[in-house]
Amino acid sequence: MPSDRQRMQKRKRHKRRRRLMLFFITPLLFLTFTAAGYGAFLYKKAESIFTNSYADDGRSKSALRNAKVHPLKDNISILFIGIDESEQRDFGDQTRSDALMLATLNAKDKSIKLLSIPRDSYVYVPEVEYKTKINHAHAYGGAKATIETVEELLEVPVDYYVRMNFYAFMDVVDALGGVTYDVPYELYEKNSKDAHNAIHLKPGKQTLSGEEALALARTRKLDSDIERGKRQQELLKAVTRKAISVNSISKYDEILEAVGSNMKTNMTFGEMKALIKYGNSGKLKFETLTLAGQDGRMENGAYIYELDEVELEVIKRKLSRHLDLP
Repeated sequence: MPSDRQRMQKRKRHKRRRRLMLFFITPLLFLTFTAAGYGAFLYKKAESIFTNSYADDGRSKSALRNAKVHPLKDNISILFIGIDESEQRDFGDQTRSDALMLATLNAKDKSIKLLSIPRDSYVYVPEVEYKTKINHAHAYGGAKATIETVEELLEVPVDYYVRMNFYAFMDVVDALGGVTYDVPYELYEKNSKDAHNAIHLKPGKQTLSGEEALALARTRKLDSDIERGKRQQELLKAVTRKAISVNSISKYDEILEAVGSNMKTNMTFGEMKALIKYGNSGKLKFETLTLAGQDGRMENGAYIYELDEVELEVIKRKLSRHLDLP
């Protein structure tokens, strides 16, 4: 018989479905098409789309910075916010974040640290001045409240944010004409409209549509969170390989539309262009980090993730050193 803890973890896996993969689509594809430099038309289109995606977060700089930073010369951080938003989940300003990742970028050694922040982490939210799940912060005050919560938690500045919904991933895959992947097992999963068992995949190598790729990326029914993370990474690699192939150059126009229409950011086009230095360095180093903790419950019975305070301090110091903070 499964224990209460196992049942809790199973319910949690079924509930949390959206992708950390969304966070990588924008910077990787931006580096790809910008570094390719295949025409003034596409450059101008990119400038127009990303300029239209700009959304001021109400801050001139992070409260933890003495001065404003720029990717060309400074170590920076970018908070990627995946929101639980679709035609069926139209909550407007009350939308919760479904996944969070903080990227710190070191300009000297061209390295990036990527910290995954569990959406149910029980933390202090400055916007409401009490502790609750970190994914509630966006519903209370949008990107700004989420940024302030992450800064409160990690004690490092959040310089930029990129907010996306899961349509970005689907639309990019569809713009590329699908992505080839070796599906590990037969799968029935919801589609993006939350229709049960709408996606049916059989095992084997095949070309997946955006809906199918999203279903495979988000399922947890037949394996573990660890295997799910590996699957997401492999899907991302498949999308990136397809995006940089010669046959996909003609698709960049559609890719730009797919990303731009599903994204908001406080990065200007000029600041985004500065990220090319990381892609062109030839020695880009990635390190992925996670926040250790354990499952818990609030008094009302709601599930929470209680962070390990000792491990949290280790992560804080690591991020601070990477940003070369005083």
